[in-house]
Amino acid sequence: MKFTEYPIESLMYITNRPEIVFTHGKGSWIYDNEGKRYLDFIQGWAVNSLGHCNEGMIEALEKQARTLINPSPAFYNEPMAKLAGLLTQHSCFDKVFFANSGAEANEGAIKLARKWGRKHKDGAYEIITFDHSFHGRTLATMSASGKPGWDTIYAPQVPGFPKADLNDIASVEKLITKKTVAVMLEPVQGEGGVIPATREFMQQLRALTKQHNLLLIVDEVQSGCGRAGTLFAYELSGIEPDVMTLGKGIGGGVPLAALLAKADVQVFEAGDQGGTYNGNPLMTAVGYSVISQLTAPGFLEGVRARGEYLRAQLLALSEERGFLGERGEGLLRALLLGKDIGNQIVEKARQMQPDGLLLNAARPNLLRFMPALNVTNEEIDQMMSMLRSILDSL
Repeated sequence: MKFTEYPIESLMYITNRPEIVFTHGKGSWIYDNEGKRYLDFIQGWAVNSLGHCNEGMIEALEKQARTLINPSPAFYNEPMAKLAGLLTQHSCFDKVFFANSGAEANEGAIKLARKWGRKHKDGAYEIITFDHSFHGRTLATMSASGKPGWDTIYAPQVPGFPKADLNDIASVEKLITKKTVAVMLEPVQGEGGVIPATREFMQQLRALTKQHNLLLIVDEVQSGCGRAGTLFAYELSGIEPDVMTLGKGIGGGVPLAALLAKADVQVFEAGDQGGTYNGNPLMTAVGYSVISQLTAPGFLEGVRARGEYLRAQLLALSEERGFLGERGEGLLRALLLGKDIGNQIVEKARQMQPDGLLLNAARPNLLRFMPALNVTNEEIDQMMSMLRSILDSL
């Protein structure tokens, strides 16, 4: 079909989209309505952890769709319990609540922290977050985020989220008051420009929060589920947080998220938290397939190796072109361009012929790379070759 044949005008405008309609995909490739294919290094914003249309996910989805789709969250179901068991087995957490998006999981974490503060810290409710952070698009998670301009777009904000500077422990310490209940951060700020929290800072933060009896909440919606080269990015620092949120990669492309907590932090009572689709067997069956594949022997070692390979290629390109280097963890990386040409590169990459390339500029002066975790070195080489030809054309 031609683009003009789709009823695009019925969709609510929320962002500028190019005039193409994606129709199918496999692995690292996605195809549009004209039959053109694109090498996908966005993967739905780090969502398709196993690439497009992973066979294990398809099998889980088909099997579960014929068995049970949604019995209501008021009852247990098998995939929900199995996935919760898998997550607690492979993390430092004891309890899991399933949600549908990272923002919803973060809302749950905020509620949990406030409830814990009411029970254990004289009603403390403030959660210290960080400049340039991104925690979602609900009113509370936008208020928690440190994204420029978000303090006015839907004002008034939800109060209770003072902002510190990432990797500056003094900036956190000076914000702690009797009202403080928690500190919440992304171990790698994704939307903020792929800025990792240092190992030292994460360890300092854990020590500081313990010293003041505060909860440490890690938002691993983008950095979790293998993206950083470990199953969860907090592992890189050798710490144990109190609360963690997951989204994006946990569903491998389907709407699934999770809120995890230590047993002594889980203070929800009946009716405090819920949701119509939360923990439904259709999505949790897919999540079980995804996490099972990520924790299979050798898989995460492969992610680390491919992350190092991508890092080396980006550093070589940076040196060759006079850019400012690269940063990131695992297969969440950024190329620092040193000038505001990111959006121009993204546009040219998509328009390339015969094959296009999907990249993202989280900021105008950098490119963000979020390939499938099972991307091959050959696909990384192909992406680098395409990127070089775009840079030559600028």
